[in-house]
Amino acid sequence: MITVCVDAMGGDSGPEQVLQGIRLALQKDPELQVLVVGAQAIVEPFCQETPRAEALISTQTISMSEHPATAVRTKRDSSIVRGCKAVKEGRAQGFFSAGSTGAIFASATLDIGRLKGVRRPALAYAVPGLSQHSCVFLDLGANADARPQTLLQFAHMGRAYAQAILHVSNPSVGLLSNGKESTKGSEAILAAHELLSHEGSWFVGNCEPMELFMGSVDVVVSDGFTGNVALKTIEATVKYLIKSLKNKAQQSFSTKLGLLLIRPGLKEIIHTLSGDEQGGAVLLGLKAPVFVGHGSSSAKAVMNGTLACASAIRRSLVQKINEDLEQLL
Repeated sequence: MITVCVDAMGGDSGPEQVLQGIRLALQKDPELQVLVVGAQAIVEPFCQETPRAEALISTQTISMSEHPATAVRTKRDSSIVRGCKAVKEGRAQGFFSAGSTGAIFASATLDIGRLKGVRRPALAYAVPGLSQHSCVFLDLGANADARPQTLLQFAHMGRAYAQAILHVSNPSVGLLSNGKESTKGSEAILAAHELLSHEGSWFVGNCEPMELFMGSVDVVVSDGFTGNVALKTIEATVKYLIKSLKNKAQQSFSTKLGLLLIRPGLKEIIHTLSGDEQGGAVLLGLKAPVFVGHGSSSAKAVMNGTLACASAIRRSLVQKINEDLEQLL
């Protein structure tokens, strides 16, 4: 049996969405156990009526508006901190939460701990692309600034994720920049390019944001500030296109008819980009898998995030990352 700890208090949609997601995950995976952390009045009744669910009581909650590091230090009985400590103590092998990303990062780093030699954990997400090809994109915001040596570690962690989870035998890596030429980029990018160029043929050089979707590279590495801006720009562009198409449909009968014809395909594309299928992003570089869901995670997203965490445990993601990073020590 695999045990994943799930934060019942995380997310904007309320505990019921999380609990429903846990129900669905348990139905999907008969070899899964879930340690449900949260307020007693919420988690105990659920666990009493749900097979393979165990309650872990917490008395505090960290909100999205709180300063992450301060909240983790002062709210040691919060659901996020209790969940991470449960992993450290061996009560669970991984953790999923749709709560504050900053608080999850801070608590996971402090209470679960980093792998030997890891400078900073990175937040990674497999971006869906053309021809069913997914591209591992990191860092998505865990580290606003990243030194060249840290970006080198991100490349190795991203490759390990692509191998263990996406089954890519020899993942290629690109460095996100403002041009493909080796002379493009900030001083940090230029220095990281120099380091990566000595790593092997799997480093393909600089790449532009378009490569995230084109299927030409398996891993794209960035500092957290740039990665987060890129991700939010993609999300904003998708929302803009959807709203613009709806507005055009109200103004023109032919546009409305055209949209009706392509609606099934459009819905499928939107569904793929929504993130519900993967359930969230994963923090790489820790001693256990930690998955972070979107604040607005649906029950399906919680289900998939929990199942993704269980899959990472089964596929020995942490061990694979550790083996790859040992090459750098």
